[in-house]
This record gives sequence, structure tokens and C-alpha cells, in this order.
Amino acid sequence: MKFEKKSLKFLEKYLNTSSPTGYEHRGQEIWMDYIRPYVDKIEVDHYGTCYGIVNPEAEFKVVIEAHADEISWYVNYITDDGLIYVIRNGGSDQTIAPSKVVHIHGEKGIVKGVFGWPAIHTRSNQNEPVAKIENIFIDCGAISKKEVEEMGIYVGCMITYPDEFFEMNDRYFVCRALDNRIGGFMIAEVARLLKENKKTIPFGLYITNSVQEEVGLYGADMIADTIKPNIAIVTDVTHDTTTPMIEKKKEGDQKCGDGPVVFFAPSIHHTIRELIIDTAKTKKIPFQRAAASRATGTDTDAFAHSNGGVPSALISLPLRYMHTTVEMVSKEDVGNVIKLIYETLLKIKPEMKLKYH
Repeated sequence: MKFEKKSLKFLEKYLNTSSPTGYEHRGQEIWMDYIRPYVDKIEVDHYGTCYGIVNPEAEFKVVIEAHADEISWYVNYITDDGLIYVIRNGGSDQTIAPSKVVHIHGEKGIVKGVFGWPAIHTRSNQNEPVAKIENIFIDCGAISKKEVEEMGIYVGCMITYPDEFFEMNDRYFVCRALDNRIGGFMIAEVARLLKENKKTIPFGLYITNSVQEEVGLYGADMIADTIKPNIAIVTDVTHDTTTPMIEKKKEGDQKCGDGPVVFFAPSIHHTIRELIIDTAKTKKIPFQRAAASRATGTDTDAFAHSNGGVPSALISLPLRYMHTTVEMVSKEDVGNVIKLIYETLLKIKPEMKLKYH
């Protein structure tokens, strides 16, 4: 799939805009502006989950969903000499923090800081220190707590990484927050294709970009109760397990470039999953399979377990280096996820039987 210039421009702007959990509004505004021409109506709930609706009057409702938030840090404690200690907002990885530049979202605007770390010369005669939540710290150039506060930085301020989007070797998209704003991009592209190809669908389609996934699937939990869909197809990222130090016997065998990953799990509805697989086979879209035991760990679980049980399925995008600032996805896989969701929607009929078998 070749990406439109306007699509790539949107993707770059969307990814480069910080949207940490609980503060997703800036990214959501960009997302809503992009999908507005392709939907009949846009809604936003009290916590910031956005959804565009095609055929809002239809009784039968289908959701395609991704989550909008990215991992980040909170200012938790400021020392008397002006150093900042943090707590996680989502699954932030302390091992990548040392030497990273950060943006502290203070009351007076963004302040730059760095995660400091002792020089290698000072560590030669001791056990190598390990980065832990208790010992990583941010230096913003202040020499006192008062000076930090004069910069507009207080306990509770959000901290994000500024790393920006780029393409690598014409094969990968690379950026922080591909988990999972690439999902928001893919469902937005599905909406664009339906509109530009003048496809008529016999149901209400809710293109949904949820908040607060990284801290417990909360945005999806809330919006599922609001929309009350008949079917939900969720897209998120999953691990490329071909990279070093990942155990395939534990994490499965998925690879960037080999296609979308269709999940098998208790929360996955057999009928919807088989419809997706049949679509992939019919349309010759490459795909992979993966299994999850108790839960998928994605918004699929929230939708599946809402409203007395909503038939739900998960199409995942293989990703390298999850929860780092250099997350990588295959451009070809991104195109194939978009195509798979698009073609699956064209097969859904309100009268289809959703019996669990």
C-alpha cells in the first residue's frame, strides 16, 4: 500500500505531538481534524476519548478502535538542590531513561531536562549500578527547589520524551508513541478509504480513539458503555519477537514485515476472528497468528467484557522495541492492517450470526 502525502504528513504531526496518558487532548485534536471530512459526526467523551461516526442513525454498531495515549513520567519529588525524581505514568522503562532528554510540561510551558547518570569513570571499582525508579533523576539546570518551582515545575507535572518521527531504510516508521498512535493512524486511514472509495456500509461505524489504555484500558471501558457496540475490532501493537533477548517460547513468533497478527484468546470472539482470517485469505493479505492466555492486555478485553459481552477481535501490528523512544514498525505491515480492517468491514452485515462456537 502506498501512503498518500497528506496521510504521512498527518502521521508525522500526530506522532510528534505529545499525548501522555491523562493529557491526550493535543493529539486528539489533530486526529479529529484529520478524520472530520471522512465521517458524519464526531463525539468526545468526558475524559477525551474521540470517535467519528459514519451512519450515526443506524441501530447496528461496529467499532474499530485504537488507543491514543503514550507512556510518560510524573514529577514526584523535588530535592532541595533542584533534582527531580519521578514515578511512572503507564509502563515507562527506567532502563532507557539515563542520558535521555525530556520535556517537562510545567505551568509556564515546556522546560527541557535530562535524565542524569554517573559517568563510567566513577563506576570502575564498584558493582555496575542498575537504573531503577528509585535512582533515576532529572536535572533541569536548577540549583534549588525554589528555582525549579520558579520554572513552573511542581509535583504532578507531566514528563515526556521529545524524540520525533522518521522513516528508516524506506522500510520502517520509527518514533516514540507508535504504541499506539500508529493504531489511530490506521483506523483514520480506514475511514478515509471508505469515504474516498464511496463505499456504503449497512451499519453505524464508530472510529474510536480511546484514552488511558496504558494505565488499565480505562478509556475503552468507558466508551464501550457509551457506544454499546454490536461488534468491536481493535488494533494495537504486539512484539516483534525476532529481535535479540526475546524468548519465542514465551512471547510467540511474530515478525515485522510478515503481516498483521490475528490473536487467539478467551476475549476474542470466534466468529469475528474467523471473518478476519477469511478476509485475509480471500484478499491475499499476509497475516500471522498469536495466542494470549488470560487476556490480550489490550482494549479488546475492555470491549469484549462490556455490556454483557461484545463480540470482539484483535488485529495487532508487529513492533520492535516497545516502550522505548525508537519503536519501529514495518510500513508494509501498516498498509496491510489498514487493508485488512477495511476489507473486513465490507463483509460485515447486521444480520450476520454472532453465535459463539
